[in-house]
Amino acid sequence: MDWIYSSNDPLFQTLVGCVIIFVVIIILTRIVGLRAFAKFTAYDFAFTVAIGSIISSTLTSSTSLAHGSIAIAGLLFLAMTFSFLQKKFPSLSRTISNAPLLLMDGNTILHENLKYARIEEDQVIAKLREANVLNYDQVFAVVLESTGDISVLHSADSDKNERFDKKLLSGVRIKP
Repeated sequence: MDWIYSSNDPLFQTLVGCVIIFVVIIILTRIVGLRAFAKFTAYDFAFTVAIGSIISSTLTSSTSLAHGSIAIAGLLFLAMTFSFLQKKFPSLSRTISNAPLLLMDGNTILHENLKYARIEEDQVIAKLREANVLNYDQVFAVVLESTGDISVLHSADSDKNERFDKKLLSGVRIKP
């Protein structure tokens, strides 16, 4: 029955640790800003996953709260530094971040781009369904974002009377 409960489990220490780590995260987020947990780029996502892993190992292993807190703070300040450097040096941003990629241009699926991004047509169709697209004529564009998310830009009706602002596609690669 040790896999359900063991008298050696540090339950009280874990609960206290949860409160302390929670307070540490709140304080660090207030210092670094909400962007600390944003998902704008792949490395933002990696930082968020790494912080989650540190929290997990701190609460469930022999890692001390101070050690875990310092590791979280280090990653958050590193993410903040990268964000600052990207603004100052746009070439760094292009080097470490993927530019969004156009997967559909209007009602045309760009098969070469799908192949480059290793995305199946069925996955794009699933995203169209998720966005409540009823037919391809409603689609203005489908974009693979730098975070790995797929955005569907579409009209509410199939006659496309709505005006589509091409500015929404600025920075999106048309060819891989």
